[in-house]
Amino acid sequence: MIDVAIQAVPVWAGDEAGWEKLAGAAVLAAFRHSPYAPLVDAEVAIEVSVRFADDAEVQTLNAAYRGKDRPTNVLSFPMVQADLLDGLANTDDGEVLLGDIILAHGVCAREAVEKGVATDIHATHLIVHGTLHLLGYDHEEGDAEAEAMEAVERTALASLGIADPYVVEEA
Repeated sequence: MIDVAIQAVPVWAGDEAGWEKLAGAAVLAAFRHSPYAPLVDAEVAIEVSVRFADDAEVQTLNAAYRGKDRPTNVLSFPMVQADLLDGLANTDDGEVLLGDIILAHGVCAREAVEKGVATDIHATHLIVHGTLHLLGYDHEEGDAEAEAMEAVERTALASLGIADPYVVEEA
């Protein structure tokens, strides 16, 4: 079972239940289209925390943990080593905190405008992306890994009715 816990700062104003529904759908889609799909129906409770933060908070975290003193669209903090993911369903504790995903409102909203999509659509993409990082995917180690991650993102987003975010339209 996948449990998604959210927190939203006031800048993400609006319907918190809507953000919770969006985050839950995005996390589940990422799981279902990854090799870890069986965990969705596992007896173990797997928790993913999604924080809808402001740019200042994300900038502070990005500086502290990545040495980059600027806000970024999404940060992921895995709590389970990638090589231990296959054994999650066999935990004796009955629950596992998979990790945290933190979105920066200003960056997310600006990127959504640049891409010509609604902020909630872009936030969904970023949560799928962040979840895949929690599941051991990476795009920093080379083109093949980036392409594999993007392929899962495309499939997960398509299952939610969201168009390919990586399509480049030529003018």
